[in-house]
Amino acid sequence: MPLQADLSWLIAAVLLGPFVGSFLGLMSLRLPEGQPVALARSACPSCGRTLGPLDLVPILSFVLLRGRCRTCAASIPSRYLALELSCAALALWSMLVHPSAQGFLGALLAWQLLLLALLDAEHLWLPRMLTLPLIVSGLAVAAAQGSLFEHALGAGLGFAGLSLLALAYRRLRGREGLGGGDAYLLAGGGAWCGALALPSILLIGALSGLAFVLIQRARGQVVAGDQPLPFGVFLAVGVWLTWLYGPLGLS
Repeated sequence: MPLQADLSWLIAAVLLGPFVGSFLGLMSLRLPEGQPVALARSACPSCGRTLGPLDLVPILSFVLLRGRCRTCAASIPSRYLALELSCAALALWSMLVHPSAQGFLGALLAWQLLLLALLDAEHLWLPRMLTLPLIVSGLAVAAAQGSLFEHALGAGLGFAGLSLLALAYRRLRGREGLGGGDAYLLAGGGAWCGALALPSILLIGALSGLAFVLIQRARGQVVAGDQPLPFGVFLAVGVWLTWLYGPLGLS
């Protein structure tokens, strides 16, 4: 692909990233509360003033307003700036590894995974309204690239594998070990990465989870055996790195 086309995809992805991040911030706050997302106007959560176009420019508005509402001076949640920067950084990362339209697709995957990881980290919640589009988008990309069967198989095996594991754990231990959303998330990983990538996704996810527990213990925060962990966060890391660099041992 010509260099000019590569730069066009790079610029488009990085410029779009902050706008996506702003929307993800809105979704991460409203979805857990059952509030509308698509049709509701953005407003200051403190004074209720509807935000205008100048208040909604990602990154720039936060910096110029010094992180405060222009009407009541209430603090704007810092997650907006963090997500805007994160989405731009993830888009840049994807485009540097895959400097083409493929990199733009990687940015779309990363943005979906970021929202799911955030919701799981904060609420232990992986809603189907987000995991199902992850599966569908992965299968759509696979179909366009002529590899639908392998990726549909990956989605099916990913869902069935974690569902059976969760059932076995519940039968053996008498309590839940995996949330139902984890199976859908792994199905999304299979849809995006293919059946052969599932072991890599699970291994990276497990190692990420283990690293998290060890870091918590090193900081003096012991993680109890029955304490629920947001495994979706670690699965999201596995899906992202596997898609970006290929399955472990196969790339």
